[in-house]
Amino acid sequence: MWTIVTAYKRNRTILPKILDYPTCFTISNRAISQKPSPNPSPSPTYDMIILGASGFTGKHVIRETLKFLNIPSSPLKNFAIAGRNTSKLSQALQWASGPNPPPEIPILTADTTDPASLRHLASRTKIILNCVGPFRLYGEPVVEACVDSGCDYLDICGEPEFMERMEVKYHDKAVENGSLVVSACGFDSIPAELGWMFNSRQWMPPAIFSKVEAYISLESDKRIVGNLGTYESAVLSVANADILHELRCSIPKKPRPEIPGTIPKGPLVNHLKKVGLWAVKLPSADATVVRRTLSCLAEDSRGLPGVNESTEQIERREAFWSTIKPAHFGMRIASKSLFGVVRFITVGKFIALFGKTGVGRWLLLNFPSVFSLGFFRKKGPTEDEVASASFKMWFVGQGFSDGSLASQGNRKPDMEIITRVMGPEIGYLTTPIILVQCTLMLLKERGNLPKGGVFPPGIVFGPTDLRDRLQENGISFDVISKNTV
Repeated sequence: MWTIVTAYKRNRTILPKILDYPTCFTISNRAISQKPSPNPSPSPTYDMIILGASGFTGKHVIRETLKFLNIPSSPLKNFAIAGRNTSKLSQALQWASGPNPPPEIPILTADTTDPASLRHLASRTKIILNCVGPFRLYGEPVVEACVDSGCDYLDICGEPEFMERMEVKYHDKAVENGSLVVSACGFDSIPAELGWMFNSRQWMPPAIFSKVEAYISLESDKRIVGNLGTYESAVLSVANADILHELRCSIPKKPRPEIPGTIPKGPLVNHLKKVGLWAVKLPSADATVVRRTLSCLAEDSRGLPGVNESTEQIERREAFWSTIKPAHFGMRIASKSLFGVVRFITVGKFIALFGKTGVGRWLLLNFPSVFSLGFFRKKGPTEDEVASASFKMWFVGQGFSDGSLASQGNRKPDMEIITRVMGPEIGYLTTPIILVQCTLMLLKERGNLPKGGVFPPGIVFGPTDLRDRLQENGISFDVISKNTV
């Protein structure tokens, strides 16, 4: 989400293209062989490897992972950590284990500039969790190694260009080799994906919904400080915005979902009185990821078949997707004050303006605290700042009390359902919680998930128990109100 604050200057041209759906390669696009490889690889040594484990986010992922290691209800029996510097990895493990002594977790050496080291990692594990960003610079070699080895891949990327380029470039081979590649398995973009699905499931026939807008509010008793890697990704996304446009133009258009009602239009800044927030439109990775999932459903409304599904699981999957209906999706970033929104706009303008030139990018990357008005700084947040922070994401769904009303010309929606997703600090608490739960779900439910391919997280994890697992670990989903409008 934060990566696209920076594209504020472009939002007048991006957001109105609600139906400009990115490609999602689904089962119907590609024939998926269910036959095993003629030369199966030896059994992996590890259930998962955390790559980039010594970074700001990586060490929090270690800490969250340790909670689920070798407990009766967990499918995680072992894992390893990897990166360039074994000394820093050892320090990260010690920090994550505190106040207890660190367990005997293997520490492996790997570098994103060394393809052989990445292939070696991928050959030894079921899943690689990639925490090395910006992903546009460092992510592709890891994806390539996983796809070549038939290893599954999860990351916490919030960069649309990287995600869509990986899908175009590696989907076919991932299908062939049985490698499931899923990006955006952190705060970007699981809360958005599961949040709009949760809102969708509240609309009972004959009611239908046509629009859902998400309002993200970051809260803290102290200063809110973001991850520097996120800020760097934002700067790069502005610098390479034309590349994403060219990528989308270079591939065939996919079927678009049929959405009732007209394409909604709204002001750049609005006041959501019911929850007391001011908000500005946010061209976001979340919106792109949601639209990729909707594109998959436009191909097959039953979702993606698992590699080894039981009849019961097939019925469960199809029943879940029958309750999910497409809708126009948009994002806004919100603040309790109008001044807060002005700050967001100012930061977005700084990065949009300076991110277009080499000198401007140098200034942005060397003085992040100045140009982000304190939202980002090189040393990252303190533990107190992390502990005091939280988020709330409000989903305002609008639609019609009866589906027949949607076809009556320019009739406005007459029904509104507001739901909410909330949890702890987004970068170092919520993101590790989500990434680890996605990993556990992948280990536990692998036979019920697609054999391989490059997909958005919603189409893969939507019909699983992921939302319930997140609820059990501090990320809640609630219905706030159902009203006529």
